[in-house]
Amino acid sequence: MRVEIWTDIACPWCYIGKARFERALAGFEHRDGVEVVHRSFELNPDAKQGTTPIIDAVAAQYGRTREQQVAREEHAASEARTEGLGFRIGGRVHGNTFDVHRLLHFAKERGLQKKLLDLAFQVNFADERSIYDTETLVGLAVEAGLDEAEARAVLADRDAYAREVRADERAAAELGAGGVPFFVLDRKYGVSGLQPAELFTRALEQAWENQPAGRP
Repeated sequence: MRVEIWTDIACPWCYIGKARFERALAGFEHRDGVEVVHRSFELNPDAKQGTTPIIDAVAAQYGRTREQQVAREEHAASEARTEGLGFRIGGRVHGNTFDVHRLLHFAKERGLQKKLLDLAFQVNFADERSIYDTETLVGLAVEAGLDEAEARAVLADRDAYAREVRADERAAAELGAGGVPFFVLDRKYGVSGLQPAELFTRALEQAWENQPAGRP
């Protein structure tokens, strides 16, 4: 069974939702028969590599007051901490995640995508270091086990893995994903938004039970 997960590194609900799914998967009887595929999604594809604080940028984007956006950040932090995740408020900046997604596809080729994804989420939310800085991304790539020179070459070439990122985004649109996190099980069952681990457990069980006869 295949589970595809569309996320954006800038999305706090993706950070939390991924942890909840993994908790459900860890308790799933047939977890060894589940292939997890991480796919790209840009919440703000037109964003620049600026230094605007994320709270101000998102408040302006959605027409909220700064106080309203801070309250949403505090809610996200509370939800993250219930999953044992670090989450700091106030230091993240707004930017374009296209390069992060390209690097994640490179890591996928090397079998290191999940490790790099975990590191990127941690740096963005728990450490509040900019994931839009080339040196930070190269450092994360090396920490994940990737070759430094190869990682730099990928980041320097804007066409490298761009096709893979766009293909993921087209697939999300075709499946009706208007936002993330977005989970698709065997291209038949979808789970969107921040959901409890118990819902993922039920979705895994249902998808597994409804696999075609004879399929492992």
